[in-house]
Amino acid sequence: MLIDTHAHMDDERYIGILDDVINEFMSQGGKLIINSSYDKKSIEDSIKLSEKYPIIYSTAGLHPHDAKTGDEEFFKFLEESCKRDKVVGVGEIGLDYYYDHSPRKVQQEMFLRQLLLAEKLEMPVAIHSRDAHKDTYDILKKFSGRVTGVMHSYSGSWEMAKNYLDLGYYISFSGPVTFKNSRKLPEVASKVPLDRILVETDSPYLTPVPFRGRTNTPSFVKYVAEKVADIREISFDSLMEAVEGNVRNLFGDIKF
Repeated sequence: MLIDTHAHMDDERYIGILDDVINEFMSQGGKLIINSSYDKKSIEDSIKLSEKYPIIYSTAGLHPHDAKTGDEEFFKFLEESCKRDKVVGVGEIGLDYYYDHSPRKVQQEMFLRQLLLAEKLEMPVAIHSRDAHKDTYDILKKFSGRVTGVMHSYSGSWEMAKNYLDLGYYISFSGPVTFKNSRKLPEVASKVPLDRILVETDSPYLTPVPFRGRTNTPSFVKYVAEKVADIREISFDSLMEAVEGNVRNLFGDIKF
């Protein structure tokens, strides 16, 4: 079984080839893709994909890059979107201090507001955090016991991962865990409890070894999972069995 817990299949790079990409994933044992969105159009497109493809579910959220576009009209739209069939979480949301496409204060405000929405709707969250782990943690800590979710494409240290785990979060690994220059992630992958691990591609980004330089696809989640299993010295099947259980525990009523 292959499960990709975070992808962006609405990306323009899949125009004209999406059916082939989905069919390839399914031919390799692919059972589930969770498509994460980042703005109004992406939410709309993600929901359409989930309606067309039985294996696709979606999350709805405003990415920190686009935080400056969050207004009252958007949040009404977001709340209604989160109530749609096959929308299983709020995301991706969080903080990005690497690019700073939106002012940091605005990012923080939109992050807080979406966490409040997740709490209201009793939904998990998919968290993006880049060069912002302290502020991300400080904000999530305010919702301890009220909101949980996944640290998507985790890039931080084991020490920070422990903090997120203490808040009840899952840790998701993507392509960088396979990179030769990845220094922190092998330690994190070896120490995160098996019942808190997820795997993803973040397609079309972060293509794993041995396909770096190519457009990523959900089929390549196999290489992420194989690397994590190798680090932990367990079988691929054992890891994916754990991932399946973790997906069901976190996202609830997903049929796959």
